[in-house]
Amino acid sequence: MQRDKRKVAQAFSRAAESYDSVAQLQRDIADQLLDWLPQQAEGHVLDLGCGTGYAAPYLRERYPQTPLLHLDLAHGMLSFAREQRPVPDAYYLCGDAEQLPLADASVDLIWSSLAVQWCEQPERLLAELARVLKPGGRCLLATLGPDTLHELKQAWAVVDDDVHVNNFIPLTQLLAHNVSLQLVRCETEYKVLRYSRLQGLMHELKALGAHNVNSRRERGLSSRQRLTCLLEAYEQQRQADGMLPATYEVYYLELLKEPQ
Repeated sequence: MQRDKRKVAQAFSRAAESYDSVAQLQRDIADQLLDWLPQQAEGHVLDLGCGTGYAAPYLRERYPQTPLLHLDLAHGMLSFAREQRPVPDAYYLCGDAEQLPLADASVDLIWSSLAVQWCEQPERLLAELARVLKPGGRCLLATLGPDTLHELKQAWAVVDDDVHVNNFIPLTQLLAHNVSLQLVRCETEYKVLRYSRLQGLMHELKALGAHNVNSRRERGLSSRQRLTCLLEAYEQQRQADGMLPATYEVYYLELLKEPQ
């Protein structure tokens, strides 16, 4: 499946104003990845998929003398980050992680939280990360795996056989063609959010810009009928505590470009 990245960019641009209001999970994941930062970074630091700029103040505090590059696919996110979380000596770039607008060996550290899951060509992604990193440079990634929102996928499968939930590639596929970067550290975590009603999850996904961006075929059932079927199917997964679960599979990775 090849996503239309224009739709991805448009969805996140539209969500720039609402994103932070529902992004507690995203902040928690970013905080965990920020703990992985090395003490020093001598050259440029790239925040890949910077979103609303949540990490910018932390990166500036950790590396006060280092130029920061904030890159995102969505113009709306970049504008929000520049206006709402400005930091000194920072540059804002609109670009694609699979085709970075950066020179070879120009970055000392790449930090990226919940961005590269939108890439579907892992070989090209990792080749680009390796290309822009200096020898000895590091890349810290947090990304999502295919078990993400499996409860929602299961419920939709009762309704029809279309794609209603974004799919993400497994870790083995992400790293299968990695020939340029050494995997230094890898951790997997399952985070489970809980909702009293499915509508709460659906509202958050839309506010994040992370709702389904895949093209859908028209079905015989009306939208109201499909929603009723979906609610009934998801209801079967209600837990003993009375809440509906929504699982996120999170990968944390540290990759190293070998020194020359």
